[in-house]
Amino acid sequence: MVDLDKNIQYIKGVGEARAKLLNKLEIYTLKDLVTYYPRMHEDRSIPKNIIDLVHGEEALIEGIPVTRLSEIKVRRNLVMYKLTVRDDTGICQITWFNQSYLKSIFKIGKKYRFFGKVNKKLKNVEMNSPVFDVEGSSKNTGKIIPIYPTTYNLPQNTLRKVIENGLIEIDKKLDDTLPKYLLDKYNLCDLNTATKQIHFPENFEMFNKARKRLVFEELLTMQLALLSLKNRYTIKLEGIKFESKIKMSEMIDNLPFKLTKAQLKVLEEIDKDLEDTKPMNRLLQGDVGSGKTVVALISAYKAVKSGYQAAIMAPTAILASQHLESFTELLENTGIRCELLISGITKKKKEDILKRLESGEIDILIGTHAMLEENVKFNNLGLVVTDEQHRFGVRQRSIIAEKGDNPNVLVMTATPIPRTLALILYGDLDISIIDELPPNRKKIDTFPVTKEMDERINNFIKKQIDSGRQAYIVCPLVEENEEINAQSVLELAEKYKNEVFEDHRVEYLHGKMKQKEKDNIMDKFYNHEIDILISTTVIEVGVNVPNANVMVVENAERFGLAQLHQLRGRVGRGEYQSYCILKYQGNSEVIRKRMQVMKDTNDGFIISEKDLELRGTGEFFGTKQHGLPEFKIANLFEDIQMLKVVQSIAIEIIDKDPNLKNEENKLLKKLVNEKFGNRIEI
Repeated sequence: MVDLDKNIQYIKGVGEARAKLLNKLEIYTLKDLVTYYPRMHEDRSIPKNIIDLVHGEEALIEGIPVTRLSEIKVRRNLVMYKLTVRDDTGICQITWFNQSYLKSIFKIGKKYRFFGKVNKKLKNVEMNSPVFDVEGSSKNTGKIIPIYPTTYNLPQNTLRKVIENGLIEIDKKLDDTLPKYLLDKYNLCDLNTATKQIHFPENFEMFNKARKRLVFEELLTMQLALLSLKNRYTIKLEGIKFESKIKMSEMIDNLPFKLTKAQLKVLEEIDKDLEDTKPMNRLLQGDVGSGKTVVALISAYKAVKSGYQAAIMAPTAILASQHLESFTELLENTGIRCELLISGITKKKKEDILKRLESGEIDILIGTHAMLEENVKFNNLGLVVTDEQHRFGVRQRSIIAEKGDNPNVLVMTATPIPRTLALILYGDLDISIIDELPPNRKKIDTFPVTKEMDERINNFIKKQIDSGRQAYIVCPLVEENEEINAQSVLELAEKYKNEVFEDHRVEYLHGKMKQKEKDNIMDKFYNHEIDILISTTVIEVGVNVPNANVMVVENAERFGLAQLHQLRGRVGRGEYQSYCILKYQGNSEVIRKRMQVMKDTNDGFIISEKDLELRGTGEFFGTKQHGLPEFKIANLFEDIQMLKVVQSIAIEIIDKDPNLKNEENKLLKKLVNEKFGNRIEI
């Protein structure tokens, strides 16, 4: 039996130094290595005639050198090597740089294969730095070659060779992870074949078979896990049924503003859940600024008036504090007692809060992950609300729910997800959507711009600050990185503090700072002690600064559209006209299209559809978004049809065998428990 947990360091061709590079790619074991799938494949199997080559394409040619390799010293430390080759249709000039070993390789009259990018000028055909093989060899050509996401100092060839060595270790030794009845019924290849063919396919037909099998397994595992979780909530003993005589309208009628039709519809759905004996387990999706918090407040009002406590969990201390502020203000004359629990409070205050919480003197506890601690005990918890679900995991959601006796659970997110996908991704939750913004929300003007506009943008920011407003500037990096040409927080902060905005108050914020430091900076920005806040995406979620009306995103092309939309939602929260400036580099059609989408619409649901279409799943549905393991091979946009098929298969399996106890499903049970660890234990 093969040891899939074998340390990567001990795979042939790795060693200690290379293991560290592989660790950067999150490859630690033999299993990680053989499941590190290629991002694409290059077909280097079919040669083209030189006469048929097209400018800009990557192609394979077979040619015979007609000259010796010439050496040209361009300048110090730069030597060019040139070789002229021909086939029956034409001549190609091939160039390499600083590759002195080539001098002993090529022989006139012998046949070689070259694969590289074609450069065509009039009738002259060139190829720069191609990979090559002597006729009869197929190290670099003559086959379909995998291309992997890799890291600096770890070339494709090296990574390829290491993966090849890993595949030799597991060759025909893997136990299948799917039951035979599924493999037969859906015409899926076995795991050994799929693993080999996904990396080094014999042809594209075999690659497609391998991919189908692996995507099927990945999506089925996720669906079974989510359905098992939902099933657990459904078959649990009775939950908490709230009083039907306690009307939400009592709270709604006393609000200083009118709710939208979408908010009222969602509250109706929640009210129905709360009056049912089955515990509520609902996802509330609503765009940035659609008014999810007030829905949570009204739900908490019903819980407290029915004799229970409510817990509201937010991802950051400042958001929790803002929730407390608005809850306290809106619940002022109701007799409901709210309290805040965050990690920054004093030991004495915390002890006092925990004591009052356990005795039932606190009705609504608002806080951060500090609420998950074991010593946080409720007297009678009836409702749990988690805000920005993707910042917590499925597991954290269940930890807080376990602090009560099957309490009702409301999960809120401002990350819009196309409805079809939401139904599948959040298979363990019922779904409500607020698809309407309050009437007083102003449209945020969005301007995609290039580097040439820097000075004009800086003058615009100065003008806004001088008229009393504040600005966010978001960068993709914390500090400079030689490998990535992108703006960093520390570099930009120094430049803005000392040069561009020396007469204004500039501060920076990033995820590597201590929580206390981050909270302090955000408090200062909230209190207008800072004019310009330069930050990474840590400000993406739930910071409400009504006076900030400018959002500048550096290297906007490096962010997903859904993320840009979240960032844009940080402004436009007050009475002032707000602006989002997206600075981007690159001129590809995809970049231009993505920037145009941001300019044309403020609708998060349209944006999320486009994000999937233009960018694929990427970060959009990674671990960060839904608290589930990231997909290694499935792409929710490309594989939506497979996802629908797999969902119906999963429903059929769980209906017949809710706990996957049957002999035929023991492999599925093992898969779910292995992949989801302690998040979902069946």
